Formats: sequence, structure tokens, C-alpha cells
Amino acid sequence: MAKIVIALSSSSADSAVDPRFGRCPYFLIHDTESKKQEIVPNQSAQAFRGAGIAAAQFVASQKAEAVIAGNFGPNSLFALQQAGIKLYSFNGSAKEALAAWENNNLTPFSTTAQTQGSWGRGMGRGAGRGGGFGQGRRGSRNNFPNL
Repeated sequence: MAKIVIALSSSSADSAVDPRFGRCPYFLIHDTESKKQEIVPNQSAQAFRGAGIAAAQFVASQKAEAVIAGNFGPNSLFALQQAGIKLYSFNGSAKEALAAWENNNLTPFSTTAQTQGSWGRGMGRGAGRGGGFGQGRRGSRNNFPNL
């Protein structure tokens, strides 16, 4: 029994594939042999943190062969790959995504575009000499009169 999970934008099987895997509101679970479908809410969609990993754990618990979504965050990407689940990027409706799956016409998700645009180019502050958070003016009580 092979299953495919599709990130949905709404609770309808006719809805669009959601661009966010970890925070999509619903999942469509499609059994490729019996053609049965089930739509379930994504319990981790509103999580404060760890939504991608929790969603990936749910997909793995469903014994899914593949996941279709618009995009995958770094944590969900890693968790799904570790579980041996194939990832596909798709922009369109869930019905179109299933038709593309059946015709072997889906594009495997590529991290190449991700690394050039949204990952790894952060401008965060390190804890280096004077530039990091919390480095302020140590020892100067003038800045913190209540200390």
C-alpha cells in the first residue's frame, strides 16, 4: 500500500497545494492502490516552533512514500529525507498534483534554489567581539540604573 501526502490550502480535495509544508492547514492522504483519500488537519500548523518537524513525523507515521507541497523548510526537509520519503514541489491544485504523480510528471524538490535564496544567507549577529547580542556595555551601570 503506497501513500502520497499532499499539503492542502483548505479542507477540500479540490483545493490548491499549499506553498508551506509544515504550516499547511490540511493534509490529503491518498492511497495510490485503493484510490481512497482522507483529509486531516495538520495538528502542527499553529505550533509556536517545530511545525515542520512535527508535520514530517506525522507524514512518516502514515507510511507515506512521497509528499507534495509548494516548498519545504530546512527542518522538515531534513526530517523527511531521513525518513526516506520522496519530496515533490508543485504549484497548482491537489487534483493536478495527483494527475502529475500518476503520469510521472512531478518535479522532485530541489534544495538548489533554496540555498541560493532563503537559506544560509542570514544576516544574524554572532557572539563575536562586541557585535553580538548581549555584548552591550558591560560594567557600565549608567545604562542600567536599576541594577
